[in-house]
Amino acid sequence: MQQIFNFVIKNKTFLLFLLLLGIALSLTIQSHSYHRSKFINSANGLTGGVYSLSNSFDQYFDLKDENKLLSEENKRLREQLLNSSQNLDSSYIDTKYSETKYRVTIANVYKNSYSLTNNILTINKGKNDSIKQDFGVITSKGIVGIIDNTSNNYATVLSILSKTSRINAKLKSTRHIGSLKWNTDNPEFVQLEDVSKFAPVKVGDTIETGGESSIFPQGIGIGTIASFEIDITGDTYNIEVKLFNDMTNIGTVYILENLDSSEIKALQDSSNE
Repeated sequence: MQQIFNFVIKNKTFLLFLLLLGIALSLTIQSHSYHRSKFINSANGLTGGVYSLSNSFDQYFDLKDENKLLSEENKRLREQLLNSSQNLDSSYIDTKYSETKYRVTIANVYKNSYSLTNNILTINKGKNDSIKQDFGVITSKGIVGIIDNTSNNYATVLSILSKTSRINAKLKSTRHIGSLKWNTDNPEFVQLEDVSKFAPVKVGDTIETGGESSIFPQGIGIGTIASFEIDITGDTYNIEVKLFNDMTNIGTVYILENLDSSEIKALQDSSNE
């Protein structure tokens, strides 16, 4: 308290000046409409700036929750799309599989390799989330890989950037089927083999999943044709496919569970006996 008194006594002249200045400004603003309007506008501008800054901070710290809500909404929409009985015109997915039902689970990628011969991703969902081997994994852009192994809380995904990966794929425009593989050269490209030489192939055409397995429904995006050539046998094309996904930067993924896979597998096994 003594320090406050000392400060006031030491700066009494300056403080008196500030007091008189404040009184003079107050009287001027109150007695002149022009000055009053200018003061109100300035005060509103300052207040608005403070509120805007405060709101920006709130929005920044709410981003995590907002992203979670958006991911959940995308999950619901994706399930509706996968299970739709309507033939929707979509650049991402062809919904002609209403007889099969899919359940979608959101996961985050903890680790992602893309420069090895056989690359894998580690995600934060596992057995406790009902995740099992051979579930498909995609992003909003397209295919990522297939669940390979699971623990209680995590799972590994066999990336499409794997020498051992083989995925059924087709040309969207003509529905000619081929086998998707990776030659280990470049993480931006995969290769589509065994496409009939009679298929009208052209650069820029879309490649998507063929739907001839119980892992992925047909119509999941893969990429576009970058180049192609006739195989040495002369009967099929070798096609270079530019991936939709940037496989070096995968964050949120969607795990697809085919709810009819057990029935399909049992039927196939009985047919092979």
